[in-house]
Amino acid sequence: MKIYVGNLSYTCTEEDLKREFEVYGAVTSVTLIKDRETNKPRGFGFIEMADEDGKKAIDTMNGKDVMGRNLVVNEARPKESRGNDGPRRDNFRRGR
Repeated sequence: MKIYVGNLSYTCTEEDLKREFEVYGAVTSVTLIKDRETNKPRGFGFIEMADEDGKKAIDTMNGKDVMGRNLVVNEARPKESRGNDGPRRDNFRRGR
């Protein structure tokens, strides 16, 4: 099960996050999302663990204070395709 973990402290490391979640079972992976340009943490990440362990972790960790922040923890949703709906640079109107 892939778990979304949000509202993380910007000083939180993957090891910190793993330590918090492995209380509920074996953690198979931890990923903290970082800004592409600055490489600084964006305050959220993902944990992977077995389904039953993940459900226990979600129920217990959601709202828990970790490093001074109340975590937002839920089952991760599949990444949505960005497609072509967003603004494109060549669509800006000029001369107005």
